[in-house]
Amino acid sequence: MKLTSLQLENYRNYEQIALDCHPEVNILIGENAQGKTNLLESIYTLALAKSHRTSNDRELIRFDKEYAKIEGELSYRYGEMPLTMFITKKGKQVKINHLEQSRLTQYVGHLNVVLFAPEDLNIVKGSPQIRRRFIDMELGQISAVYLNDLAQYQRILKQKNNYLKQLQYGQKTDSTMLEVLNQQFATYALKVTLRREKFIEELESLAQPIHAGITDERERLGLRYLPSLKLSDVSKSETDLTEEVLTMLNDNMEREKDRGVCLFGPHRDDLAFDVNGMDAQTYGSQGQQRTTALSIKLAEIELMRIEVGEYPILLLDDVLSELDNSRQSHLLSTIQHKVQTFVTTTSIDGIDHEIMSNAKTYRINQGEIIK
Repeated sequence: MKLTSLQLENYRNYEQIALDCHPEVNILIGENAQGKTNLLESIYTLALAKSHRTSNDRELIRFDKEYAKIEGELSYRYGEMPLTMFITKKGKQVKINHLEQSRLTQYVGHLNVVLFAPEDLNIVKGSPQIRRRFIDMELGQISAVYLNDLAQYQRILKQKNNYLKQLQYGQKTDSTMLEVLNQQFATYALKVTLRREKFIEELESLAQPIHAGITDERERLGLRYLPSLKLSDVSKSETDLTEEVLTMLNDNMEREKDRGVCLFGPHRDDLAFDVNGMDAQTYGSQGQQRTTALSIKLAEIELMRIEVGEYPILLLDDVLSELDNSRQSHLLSTIQHKVQTFVTTTSIDGIDHEIMSNAKTYRINQGEIIK
């Protein structure tokens, strides 16, 4: 999978640009606040129909303009495919091969990307919300079913939380409503939980040998999915497991009424990383945490290739400066000649000469791009 061209119109600080992309490495050089990360963000947004930096789409539109437009030409095993996204102050419109898509779940997954930015080092030491978002972003690209199940879950969760707040404030409500919501909630909460469980198992199997290679076999990496819903045996039938979840919810119904919020479900899941049997978040050194984050990102690339049949596009946002020479070399040697990569940096100093010799380099200056 390659992005052969990218066009932006009224996107962030770009008025209008067209980029012919190198099939292997594209290096975007510039000082801070010139638009390097904006360009990477546009590729991410084209892929996932949402930014990784803001939930407010209006921020993506150039100041004093009514809309933003992102267009990309995608080359993959079946041929060429144009993707288009219009962002207005009223919402988004997406097209695949010039055909408008009625739902974003039909669109996401045609362009697969893996983003690695300095904040991704917080996958290990940051909040559970960061780790849940990481799982959802990657799983959503490779499974339209998961994306749909997650959307349904989030819709029901919102309804349930609103209802619990009404109960807490003493508003008159239908006494059977919470039971109905719990039934729907249990169905989709289980689907999301089981798919996340499988994803973490697959990711661990790929990340372990990568981590061992980076550390010269000195460290063994383990991943532990920590679901909010504690299931007795995931090998049970889905019907039995749904009943188990429903029982758990009903047993805690009074607690949720008292608190006015949903206390159980995938929105409270977490993910733990162990290095040589020790919790990396609590006991890991900064170097171990960074190696763990790098191993996970490289494993993501391999998992997408297995699931989709092609390598995703890798976006490295000023991350090379955050890695020492050993980790940087491992990253670059792993992706070389396999994964189309977009790199932002303030300087090419320290970037491997072999990588530089087979790359396109662009200078970014105040929303203008020069090859």
